[in-house]
Amino acid sequence: MKLKNLRSDDSAVSPVIGVILMVAITVILAAVIGTFVLDLGNQVQSSSPTASFSFDQHSNSSVTVTHDGGDTIPHSNIEVTVNGSDAKNNGGSKVWNSGEVSAGNSAQIVKYGQDANNDVSSDDIIRVVWTSDSGENSQVLAEYTVA
Repeated sequence: MKLKNLRSDDSAVSPVIGVILMVAITVILAAVIGTFVLDLGNQVQSSSPTASFSFDQHSNSSVTVTHDGGDTIPHSNIEVTVNGSDAKNNGGSKVWNSGEVSAGNSAQIVKYGQDANNDVSSDDIIRVVWTSDSGENSQVLAEYTVA
């Protein structure tokens, strides 16, 4: 065995490194293309806020919704519904119709739907719903069933 021949024989190293690099490039390209195809990038950017809401029932016809803590939410991204219809506050306008909803903000839900004479009643489901700026994503942040 000649020592000179052993040191100059590097043919086995190059193909192994080449295969490893090709596999790594293929995996990275597949991940990048998959992210764009499945549109995962937009879902990460428009994740729902973390916020806590409480409900306080005063009578058979009114419930107060209070933002207890967590993220501040622009009023245009939050909606309160009763049985799927827009809820109204005690002034007859949309709940939280200006500014930002932050900890301590509350609204009394009295009337909802197309008929302004309907009061919140037993078994009605009140939901606080967040919607992303694009309108593509939404999340129920809190839910309450009227007793």
